[in-house]
Amino acid sequence: MTALCAAAALIGGISAGAVAADAPAPAPKLVVLVSVDQFSADLFQHYRSHFTGGLRRLTEGAVFPNGYQSHAATETCPGHSTLMTGDRPTRTGIIANDWYSFKGPRPGKIYCAEDESKGSYKEYVPSDVHLKVPTLGERMKAADADVRTISVAGKDRAAIMMGGHAVDELWFWKDGQGFVSYAGRTPPAAVAAVNEAAQAELAKPAKAYEEPEWCRAIDMPVAVEREKDIMTVGNGRFARQPGPTAEAQWKASPAFDATIIDLAVRLIKDMKLGHGKSIDVLTVGASATDYIGHTYGTEGSEMCIQVANLDRTLGKLVAALDATGVDYVLALSADHGGNDIPEREQLRGMPMAARVESTLLPENIGQKVAPAGIAGADLLLGGTNGDVWVGPVVAGTWRQKVLAETLPLYRADPQVAAVYTAAEVAAAPIPTGAPETWTLLDRARASYDADRSGDLIVFLKPRIMSIAAKPRSYIATHGSPWDYDRRVPILFWRKGLTGFEQPLSVETIDIMPTLAAQVGFKLAPGDVDGRCLDLDGGPGDTCAAAAAK
Repeated sequence: MTALCAAAALIGGISAGAVAADAPAPAPKLVVLVSVDQFSADLFQHYRSHFTGGLRRLTEGAVFPNGYQSHAATETCPGHSTLMTGDRPTRTGIIANDWYSFKGPRPGKIYCAEDESKGSYKEYVPSDVHLKVPTLGERMKAADADVRTISVAGKDRAAIMMGGHAVDELWFWKDGQGFVSYAGRTPPAAVAAVNEAAQAELAKPAKAYEEPEWCRAIDMPVAVEREKDIMTVGNGRFARQPGPTAEAQWKASPAFDATIIDLAVRLIKDMKLGHGKSIDVLTVGASATDYIGHTYGTEGSEMCIQVANLDRTLGKLVAALDATGVDYVLALSADHGGNDIPEREQLRGMPMAARVESTLLPENIGQKVAPAGIAGADLLLGGTNGDVWVGPVVAGTWRQKVLAETLPLYRADPQVAAVYTAAEVAAAPIPTGAPETWTLLDRARASYDADRSGDLIVFLKPRIMSIAAKPRSYIATHGSPWDYDRRVPILFWRKGLTGFEQPLSVETIDIMPTLAAQVGFKLAPGDVDGRCLDLDGGPGDTCAAAAAK
């Protein structure tokens, strides 16, 4: 047994029926974290009473229903960067899915999970170069070369941000190709088999999913006017025909998660996870909930059917983990929450719900303050919510003039809650205390990186969808600083763990140090932003036991 495992095996304080309260408990041989993309605390609580599969198993462990992605940048890449690093985006450096940089090998728009020195924004090369801190898996691997780390997800940014810089197996879905990894990596048998099955599935029609009885109360058609059509959502069943849009429809259905979990299960079996020389770490990114939320909204029959099937799909993962016969610890959380479409919210008693006005598009704001001969789209870059950058077309006093004239335009708009300059955010202290009490400035500070963040940070008011009227494709999104986007469940399960529920707020950055304590991997004070959560519902303390070693 390696030095890491020997130390881990001495950890005590974990409740187990066959282990005396004062006896040391061995470390688990397998650590598994599942991230369900856009699985808000609201969705978890709304459908919790109906869980019978994998989600039900997790509710029998340590339940923290009031978890927070505490920062303001509630997007996929920043959220996933917190889960296995224990750090907020201000330390991970992952401030958004995309940002603008006007220096370096490719000035312009940068994707969070690319190496911009090797490709274009549209034809990017997936990479971990932008993640500034290590994950738990790579910390463990640095201490013990026999630790194996595996990361599987529907999105490259999810797999990369949870896996980190040193991964034995890393696989993510790429449209038109199936699951791929970094260039030059030959797919093992498990990946090849799943890709073959997925392509066969896409080539034939898909029947409608059965709607659970408890979904029928919210089954109601809602019309959304898009750029080229009127889309009806709220009563969908995911039926599908082969064709050019089949893959996009498949990803926005329960079938995508089933395929992702199928790959994870095959790798568990083929690699004999938990049976190696040391501890294995597996991270899984289930992405379908996010695609469904963007495509149909979060409060229709589509999402209800998705959650029901997600529960069953996760049940297959749990069954595969049980079948290994090894001691494992399983955690589940999410990268962010999500907001429903304003068209349905207005029908359900939310008159404040609306789509952002096109006047708040950066190019339109920019046109009002642009010097002669400069286009607004070149002057201000970014989105309607979050970071906005002043482009390199102005400098010096002109740059300061643009900022001075832009600020009052944003602040006077009735749909804007707040706008801060980069200097204001940088000067703010790192927030502490319960995340639900943080100010908007606190939330912005937790997402801020001096080299990457915008010159302005703009926040829309609650329930203002940052997708304007007549959208081209997606009709709903996330990314706001409000709690419907910040709050996510945090769940832990291990055999013998005495189940309990702790309703006070915790943060997703607490997941990594909690799992580190489970395997006996000691973190020095200040190593990470998060804190260990005690998973012993009784007098024992799993965090204190690990810290003592």
